[in-house]
Amino acid sequence: MESRYEIIIYWSNEDSAYIAEVPELPGCMADGSTYHKAFSNIEIIIQEWIGTAKELGRPIPQPKGKLMYA
Repeated sequence: MESRYEIIIYWSNEDSAYIAEVPELPGCMADGSTYHKAFSNIEIIIQEWIGTAKELGRPIPQPKGKLMYA
């Protein structure tokens, strides 16, 4: 399932893996041995993050698209 949240993917020397983060969803991150695996994993984690938030009655931020950086 495609999400519309901004995803940031970068290489971590410390973890020896690609890290994918979703800034709009606090704590939502995944990793992978390749860029594509990190992207695939974060798509799953986004859905799990949203599902958990719904179960707990927590607000789910609407995707803003490209974030603006100062």
